[in-house]
Amino acid sequence: MTDRGGIFAGQDPFVIAKSWLAEAEASEPNDPNAIALASVDADGLPNVRMVLLKDIEADGAGQGGFVFYTNYNSVKGREITASGKAAFVMHWKSLHRQIRVRGLVEREDGPKADAYFASRSLKSRLGAWASHQSQPLSGRAALVAEVARVTAQHGPNPGRPPHWGGFRILPTEIEFWADGPFRLHDRFRWSRAGVGADWHVDRLNP
Repeated sequence: MTDRGGIFAGQDPFVIAKSWLAEAEASEPNDPNAIALASVDADGLPNVRMVLLKDIEADGAGQGGFVFYTNYNSVKGREITASGKAAFVMHWKSLHRQIRVRGLVEREDGPKADAYFASRSLKSRLGAWASHQSQPLSGRAALVAEVARVTAQHGPNPGRPPHWGGFRILPTEIEFWADGPFRLHDRFRWSRAGVGADWHVDRLNP
């Protein structure tokens, strides 16, 4: 688009996304990498929850992905595994901008997931072993007891649990939005027929 300049300029949407996130890290007071992640259950009913985006991968040639980590046995983990699809939005009040993403999903459960898990605090790593995420819990005391049990079992340097790892969203659609006066917002949608295909950019009505 001839008028796609300024904060929207560039030929790689992942590079633009990384740039926007870097700006947000300097201005957003809390969790600039927070995303509202959407999945659907077997009946097509949506679920949305906040998670932290841990990486925006960009190869500089228009290919990349958005990576977050979770318990594979959680509701979101099971729903994403079943459908192979997900969407999210990240919004920054300080910048008056947001990014929307939809696409296909693959697991990141190799060395990269191991390295990220090892970088987490010990209590967070033990919590990943102890929590049966999304499952009913009789009380907080039961959770504390399970943390104590896994601490005794796995020691001071627990490895990554087999039920915990990453998901990589490989988008087929990315939309960049910026607030405009009188609700005349700027919106640019990057879309492609499939992962690895060329991107097409449209300016959208606000």
